[in-house]
Amino acid sequence: MKTLNQRRILLGISGGIAAYKSAELTRLLIKAGAEVRVVMTDAACEFIRPLTLQALSGHPVHQHLLDPEAEAGMGHIELARWAELILIAPASANLIARLCHGFADDLLTTLCLASRAPVLLAPAMNQAMWRHPQTQTNVAQLQQRGVQILGPDSGEQACGDLGPGRMLEPEALVAAIRPPEQNCATASSLRGRKVMITAGPTREALDPVRYISNHSSGKMGYALAQAALEAGAEVHLVSGPVHLQTPAGVVYHPVESAEEMLAACLAQLKACDLFIGAAAVADYRPVAVAEQKLKKGAEELMELRLTKNPDIIAQVAAQTPKPFTVGFAAETQNLLAYARSKLARKGLDMIIANDVSAPGIGFNSDENAVTLITADSETHFATQSKSILAKTLIEYIAAQLPSPSIKS
Repeated sequence: MKTLNQRRILLGISGGIAAYKSAELTRLLIKAGAEVRVVMTDAACEFIRPLTLQALSGHPVHQHLLDPEAEAGMGHIELARWAELILIAPASANLIARLCHGFADDLLTTLCLASRAPVLLAPAMNQAMWRHPQTQTNVAQLQQRGVQILGPDSGEQACGDLGPGRMLEPEALVAAIRPPEQNCATASSLRGRKVMITAGPTREALDPVRYISNHSSGKMGYALAQAALEAGAEVHLVSGPVHLQTPAGVVYHPVESAEEMLAACLAQLKACDLFIGAAAVADYRPVAVAEQKLKKGAEELMELRLTKNPDIIAQVAAQTPKPFTVGFAAETQNLLAYARSKLARKGLDMIIANDVSAPGIGFNSDENAVTLITADSETHFATQSKSILAKTLIEYIAAQLPSPSIKS
């Protein structure tokens, strides 16, 4: 669907390694129906060639303020008047500083001063540069003037550092500039809805000291809770042990084991409209839990007898009335086949599949890439921050919820 139909977007590209993402951003903007004109700084041309952007946008790339041919008709003023929105991605620390102080020493900064169009910046820089007090002061001053800041994201950077400063992924930027009426979810899309989300791992005790668990950090579930809260829902978060701060306004139910998680879910399930099972629940637990710490003996092997844990999401999906039930499938192989089997076998309305063996995403990562699967569709979401991904997933899920008056 063309959500940016004929919207005139001036895409500014400043110098930084993230400039390579601007090619995909241009393609996605045009695919969404926008008319795109590209302006590049001299530094940007060192990272990506103007010919690439010209081929993708279908128009010459603008680079120079004092272009004799363009200036014959005051080209920079015409371009400033043409733009309905100015998106600068990536926006370097240097460009942000120059915009903050009103510089007009190249075409891009001049256009920002000469245009009445809204200006949106997608910062991209080293984490230390982003955290520097001067950068934060510059950003705050621009925000006070109405400039919208998109991001930055956190994660691994090209220099090897970890932290905030990555440019948002092109898909997230396109989603951020869609007209409000084109978004599936708004600040009230889940208003009046009760949402329950499970998150994190479970711990199945062996003795008072040891337990069986997994690598789940809970980050995806907590991000979904935040996104659902922002969409207006009453959110209940049933969480195993994690090192995360509970979003303010979310009703928090801490648990340890799978049996405790099931009990907490069933106790709060009344009038629940949406259930999202994002927790990594242990499949098995010990048959017996030792009352005292197990001691190491002389034997080489130790046998441990396990029994199946309850299938929480299957039990939720079997309730009457049944909430709209969304599961997760964290797999290391045959991702889509296993996810589809789980969708049908457990009676789910939707399942979100992710490959936890892929480097840089999944357990303990700040990023994820998933495929959202229903009985008759598959929608893939490329690697992006879990916070951005959570908002997008909540949008899709909210659009699928039945009306409260016909909820089954």
